[in-house]
Amino acid sequence: MDRLDAMQAFVAVADLHGFAPAARKLKLSPPAVTRLIAALEERLGVRLLQRTTRSVTLTDAGSRYLERVRRILADVEEAEGAAESERSKPSGRLVISAPSGFGRLHVSPAVSAYLKRHPEVSAELRLEDRVVNLVEDGVDLAVRIGILADSTLVARHVGEMRRIVVASPAYLRRHGEPKIPAEIADHQTIQFGGASASGDWRFVEGASEFRLDVTPRFISNSADAAIQYAEQDGGLTRVLAYQAADGIRRGALRIVLQKFEAPALPIHIVYPTSRLLSAKVRAFIDLVVEEADWNFAR
Repeated sequence: MDRLDAMQAFVAVADLHGFAPAARKLKLSPPAVTRLIAALEERLGVRLLQRTTRSVTLTDAGSRYLERVRRILADVEEAEGAAESERSKPSGRLVISAPSGFGRLHVSPAVSAYLKRHPEVSAELRLEDRVVNLVEDGVDLAVRIGILADSTLVARHVGEMRRIVVASPAYLRRHGEPKIPAEIADHQTIQFGGASASGDWRFVEGASEFRLDVTPRFISNSADAAIQYAEQDGGLTRVLAYQAADGIRRGALRIVLQKFEAPALPIHIVYPTSRLLSAKVRAFIDLVVEEADWNFAR
């Protein structure tokens, strides 16, 4: 027995004073309505309706139960209406996860524009350099840079990201610019990613890919620290394009070995499922696609 169906049948019989008119309203057969009421009374262990050949009336227990059931069905209808509204109009709370640096520089402005466009939504932006479990951590969507691991998540491609090798112009004047990756061995290097990060720098030449093992003089888990040291003539560092973009614009950094760069990494927005996608999630993805320039492969 579906309890809500039985409650709706009980209310219809009580309001229309009969099984036949209730069946017509619910588009069920009279025997089906009878079975629902009987199953409900059996579950509750009390008679709700007095039946005669001419009329159907409420028992005392039925009258008290009717008042409570009306409130329950009204609450269910309100909850369903609110859920349907969320599918058609952005509302509620949107939780977004993004990598710390990229989130601060590029996702945060998108969130600000989103909140201005959709005043009925509140948002939480979590900046963290780890792969979160969206369902367990209560996250609606995440921005991820790189090849995605196999999962049940739905992914929307929203941009591309290069890994580049940069150094300050002064450093390159003093030590020379490497023309091929093997010449990195003659240079000081800066490793972003922490002591546990791989010291292999990946390059391609034609159709071949190869990795170069570097021995960094300076290691940091902060991209800002690595780039700052590179700008202070500390050596070569390999970072994501957006991390060095400001230094390149200011002339404090210059890209080297560009023709040996590995293919660009994809940027995706991932979310748990595309079935019955909420309006708040769909609207954020649409805004990023329409307005955000996350193509760092150029």
